[in-house]
Amino acid sequence: MGQSGCLACDLTAGRKPLPGGVLSDSGRWLVEHCVGPLGVGTLVVKPRRHVLHVADLDDGEAAELGPLLRRVADVVTELTGAEQVYVCLWSHAGGFPVHIHFVVQPVTSETKEEWGELGPALQREMFVRGAMPDPAHVEAFAAQARSLLASP
Repeated sequence: MGQSGCLACDLTAGRKPLPGGVLSDSGRWLVEHCVGPLGVGTLVVKPRRHVLHVADLDDGEAAELGPLLRRVADVVTELTGAEQVYVCLWSHAGGFPVHIHFVVQPVTSETKEEWGELGPALQREMFVRGAMPDPAHVEAFAAQARSLLASP
């Protein structure tokens, strides 16, 4: 399943560990907890198939994307009390396009206080520090998010 060596595909295929597992699967799109240092509650929305460019989404994928991003942002807001939820397209690794994925990241007053940065500077600083979230907290958040995403 997917392209071997692609982190997004490897996570989907179970070739790499995915804390929290898949939170939602529409057949076209998957929702997972972020595996990087962007904090507990940061989710990833990615196409099931290996897609490098938004322009390469098929009509069904494109039709689902907006409503799904809105739903995921709503769940993140509900569970974290975020003042803002960033939704960012990430699609590069090592200087090359990779499997597109949308990072849905909560930003709370505590986030601002702890990191002293916002926007791209916040995300950059989180990667520089490299503090990975506690897997038990990720699992707990994922269970709550999975339940909410399953609700109509």
